[in-house]
Amino acid sequence: MSVLTSPRGKVEVVHCRRTESQDIYCIKNLIRKFTQKLFGRLNIIYLLEKANLAVTLCNDKEEIMAQATFVDYPNWNVSSQDNWVSVFRELDPEIPCMPLNTLFMHLFVAVDEYSVGCCREIIRAVFKAVPELHFIFLIVPSYMSLGSTLITVFEQVGNIPSLMYDEDFAVHICCRENHYPQLHIRNARVEDHDDLMPIFLRHDTILKETYGEYFLAELIEAQDEENHAVVCEVEGVAVGFMSVCSRVNMQLLHECFDLGPFHGLCVPHPDDVLQPPPELSTKGSEDAKLSSSSHSFLKIAEEPQEQVIPETKESIQGEVIEEAPAEEMSSTVRSGNASELEDKNFCIISLPHLTPEFVLIQNFVKIVPFNNCTLEQDLYVFHRAGLLKSIKIRLASLSDTPGVENLVSTLMLNKSILEDLKQYNEAHRDPDGTPLKAFVAEVAEQIVGIAVIRDEMDIEYIRSHYNIEDFIYFSHHQREEHGHLYHFALNPIFRHYTKFFLKEILRLSYKSCLYYPVYPQSREDKFQSSYAHSLTSALHCLVPVRPRRQIVYPLEKLGINAPSKAVSKDALGYALNHTNRKLTLEPKITVNAKIVVVGASSVGISFLETLVFCSHLKFSNLTLISTHGLPGKRLLGTEQRKFLASDHCFNDKDYALMSLCSWVNVVVGRMTAIDRVAKHVVVSKEEIVLYDHLILCTGQQYQVPCPTGADISQHLTNREIPSSGKQRYTDQVPGNHFTLNDEEDCCKALRWIRNNPIVTEGNVIVYGNTIDTYTTVETLLNLGVRGGYIHLVQPPPTSTITCINNYSVERAVEDALRAAGVAIYRDALLAQWNDGQFPDPIHSACFTTPTKPFRLPCSMFFSFCEKNVDYETFKALNDACLVYDGRLVIDTNFHTNDIAIRAAGSLTKFSNKYYSNEWTHSSFNSKEIGFQLAAAMLNLFDPTLEPVTEPPADLDRLIPMYKGAKIQGGILPGSYHYLHIAKPAIPTPLEVQMAQPNFGSEIVTGNAKNGTYFRIHIDKYKMVETITCLSKEPFPVSNYIRLFGQHEQLLNNLCARYEDKLIPDLYSYFMEPWCMALFHDRFIDLRKELRQILTSKEEEDLPSIEQLAHQIEDEEINLKEKPRKYLKRVFQETIYKGLVEKSILDYLQYNHYHLPMYAWPGII
Repeated sequence: MSVLTSPRGKVEVVHCRRTESQDIYCIKNLIRKFTQKLFGRLNIIYLLEKANLAVTLCNDKEEIMAQATFVDYPNWNVSSQDNWVSVFRELDPEIPCMPLNTLFMHLFVAVDEYSVGCCREIIRAVFKAVPELHFIFLIVPSYMSLGSTLITVFEQVGNIPSLMYDEDFAVHICCRENHYPQLHIRNARVEDHDDLMPIFLRHDTILKETYGEYFLAELIEAQDEENHAVVCEVEGVAVGFMSVCSRVNMQLLHECFDLGPFHGLCVPHPDDVLQPPPELSTKGSEDAKLSSSSHSFLKIAEEPQEQVIPETKESIQGEVIEEAPAEEMSSTVRSGNASELEDKNFCIISLPHLTPEFVLIQNFVKIVPFNNCTLEQDLYVFHRAGLLKSIKIRLASLSDTPGVENLVSTLMLNKSILEDLKQYNEAHRDPDGTPLKAFVAEVAEQIVGIAVIRDEMDIEYIRSHYNIEDFIYFSHHQREEHGHLYHFALNPIFRHYTKFFLKEILRLSYKSCLYYPVYPQSREDKFQSSYAHSLTSALHCLVPVRPRRQIVYPLEKLGINAPSKAVSKDALGYALNHTNRKLTLEPKITVNAKIVVVGASSVGISFLETLVFCSHLKFSNLTLISTHGLPGKRLLGTEQRKFLASDHCFNDKDYALMSLCSWVNVVVGRMTAIDRVAKHVVVSKEEIVLYDHLILCTGQQYQVPCPTGADISQHLTNREIPSSGKQRYTDQVPGNHFTLNDEEDCCKALRWIRNNPIVTEGNVIVYGNTIDTYTTVETLLNLGVRGGYIHLVQPPPTSTITCINNYSVERAVEDALRAAGVAIYRDALLAQWNDGQFPDPIHSACFTTPTKPFRLPCSMFFSFCEKNVDYETFKALNDACLVYDGRLVIDTNFHTNDIAIRAAGSLTKFSNKYYSNEWTHSSFNSKEIGFQLAAAMLNLFDPTLEPVTEPPADLDRLIPMYKGAKIQGGILPGSYHYLHIAKPAIPTPLEVQMAQPNFGSEIVTGNAKNGTYFRIHIDKYKMVETITCLSKEPFPVSNYIRLFGQHEQLLNNLCARYEDKLIPDLYSYFMEPWCMALFHDRFIDLRKELRQILTSKEEEDLPSIEQLAHQIEDEEINLKEKPRKYLKRVFQETIYKGLVEKSILDYLQYNHYHLPMYAWPGII
């Protein structure tokens, strides 16, 4: 923060921030006639959309004091945006302006009284925010003076003519050295000790405690040929310090880190072996594929050597910089230190991984560790060639081909890159006419980068399927300004220029947006050639874009009113990444904390999804430990029946649209131990995964049932079998026994069925009483297994509530089972396999019942007994001394008894101190639980969030209640498509619920047995609380999920129409065009906007509608008419009716590409 004083002595405390869309109104109010004469008549929204940097200056009351906008090309059409460098070099050859170090001011406004101070503060903030920036140009008509404000920071350097008008324009310049100068670098002296020690102690006291009070003076005195120390100073005071040493433990670095991208920090030699041993694998590196090409540039800074020797290098031992001028110092230190160590080529630094990324380290390349690396520090590397500022981005030419070939020789799809380069050089467009452009990055006449873009031809699909409008105002971008990034490769030495490369691509190609898709890998783990894009090392500079939930349209019924094919087509799903002009100078906050998630459950995936899609944060150490890796491998075709029911949190397409594999390291295995002291997880009893924050989301799984051992020859009943509790099965699991918990297990069972004669002969036993037993039986029938060979054996129920909890549905399913010939056995306990003999494989199974036992032949046994925590997981938790009471105990903030370990999902239960044992995370929507878990974690990492306030003492004992619907669905016997959506609640039999006085009402159409059953439960507040569907035909599940929680009047007065017998079939009712808006993903935003209108005081003399409702409720108003009629009359007679109508019409018009079936004024 800074303090500004006006000429009249008034004082304002101000701070700078990035300009936001809500600033536009205030910016317009600050524009004067003089401003328009200087900068022209501007569309502020358009200008901010195309600006590279926009800065707002606010006071401590968040009132806007000033604003400035900067773009990387001139205004007033004095030159084309792709060719301004030559024009400005001619003005003054001694000004080394280039795209890397230059911006143009396109607008400046300020409060008149503080304008001079505001201008200086903004200029200083801009130079601080962009360390590479050295010049800011201001272009105004030659007949205009700059006025009393801008003249204080700009000076004229010449005039240039306009390209469009017969008029000259004056060019003014503002140089860094006058506002935020580079610092002086010199060798450290012992006298600097007193200046530097306060800075050291402010950051860390460990060095002082370890080496004594005068460790810094001793370090400075110890300088020799191998040890150097430098300081940067301001007005004779040392404000920054760096110590470097040329002794480096190369063996340790090679054992722990993948140094291939930098040729192992060695001088290149033809006989070098660059591949690491096969047992050493990395966690995923964007630059690793450029390893052999990166060293080709080293000759810029080297002399040829005759033999392979380690590269000369320096290691930074200690580095500390005063906080305020850190950005400028970091830039200065890099160049200054390099001049001190002219014979060195590499500078490396290792830091504790929790150290926030300061500006200096952002110019280094973080080296990817091997999986077996247990060092608690991260390694960063910088090559001296990275100091070169002569990097130039230009359109590729035919002569660049050999350099590009050398650069991409080790990349996957390098042939595709070279083919696109050849196509560009030959025709500048694809055979289908799509414009194509190729750009190269050049340093010292060598090609160090290549990028290929095309015009984005599918922008309607992108807009309708992805939340791109989270980042841009779509209407302010022309169709031709959207580009599609196909290839991007940059030498790792120059990785810190990635954003500059992207910025130049946008400027030179006249684009404002770039899109980069990541397609899912095929089952063979190879890229699908027709969709292939090369892996891009620029992914860390792009932002992932959230996919949008789509309406399932009844296209035949809508006819010509259906959306265009560009919107409604079913294209191959992909994860979309994006950048635009506004983001090119927008920094991301890097979070290096090691966040390890155990379990790929819906909770864990939702948690990772939430973190990954935080566009302003970059989580560099996300790890998932899962038995089968990431889900969504499409192992089973979409047309196949699913063995397991679905909670409809995620499906295969959702996984493809997220592409978590781009951001998350995946460790395939099972957690077998947790070392809380060393903070690591043991995977499969071998691998060690370090963590700072451990997230346990393993959930519960079906377990192998333990036979009671009862001898059925003695005709025992269930009552006569001694209760031995829930014993764990410890013998060998039979090869034809299957417990299905995920798609991998289902795929394994499917392969077994296809490789064995189950379809034609052999009995299948399905044991359990969960909904998965029904979906599995239906899958077996669909695969061709005859119903007479399927035995559905249900153990004694543990609750009075059935898995479906709807008598009509249950009766229809049981009738279908009998019709298919499936035998049903109730209250049966598993007694023995193979009559107590060796159980592998299972040939028969014996069961006891309340009456008489029975024996069934068996070729395949499916077990769906009650879910429980996996034993290995339990043992790991128990051995780690985490509090376990039937489930892992947590508090309301997901904490276990270890502050570094959180847990969520069905694995957990709330602590007994809350007195709510009947409520667990199993009662709620898993996706919402994962989101709330991530929100709790983000408070630790996201500085933009408000600090969390501790709840009052009396509220600290309340568990959180989540509102998302609990969903289950699947295909049941009889080919019934089943869906149940309900409010989170303690399970209660349906008959008991309906007997409650506050139950509300239910709307039922159709018949369960005929497959036309549709039931909606409306609560006492007229809100949709439960939906149950049973249909012979598939139905749009995602549409029906959106009905949950809506008021019945929003559903076109559902209750009144049903009472008037106007709704014979709810399936048809919700396919009518009027209800499409209800299913739209932004309908909830419309509801919030309308509520805000009704709760705000729009007229001075009248209270808001909400206030009126409260006054009526509190009997502060004496009414002569019914309250509802009174409120309706006030609504219609005041401004509210017009505001609500305008909001609805704006919503329909803005989303017309999704909702063309609605009419609004002006289209008829």
